[in-house]
Amino acid sequence: MHALTPDQYARLRELAEAWTRTQLRDAKASPVFNPRLAADALCFQQHDDPELGEQLVGALVTPVSLWLVMVPAGEPGEMPATDARHWLAVPSGDYPLETARLDEGRWCRRLVLLDDLSDVASRQAASRLAQQLMERVMAAGEEGEGGA
Repeated sequence: MHALTPDQYARLRELAEAWTRTQLRDAKASPVFNPRLAADALCFQQHDDPELGEQLVGALVTPVSLWLVMVPAGEPGEMPATDARHWLAVPSGDYPLETARLDEGRWCRRLVLLDDLSDVASRQAASRLAQQLMERVMAAGEEGEGGA
């Protein structure tokens, strides 16, 4: 596994910032909004997708949910159709990803793994949760088959 480049880390940070700019206001109205959390792109690693080539796969934690996310490892290019599904094949199983537009030029493929983080006590706890989920998603195991 290769370390991410500074440009890749910057793009992941911009992804979290784009979520904050475009989604935070509406998220605050959600009954599961957790004011102790902020959008953060965590636990990303390189993944060679047979169809799409080099991708980055990780977690996006927000004040309301935790997403499994895949973005191009290089420049993102044109956003795919939002109704297009892509199956992420990793050792634990296959995960159906949908395209989500965050703002002009920022998009990702995602699967909402957890849709209620209201009981997560801190950003550090959210980070640990993301790490545990990504370890399960990226590792071969018997519980696989698309569940995390």
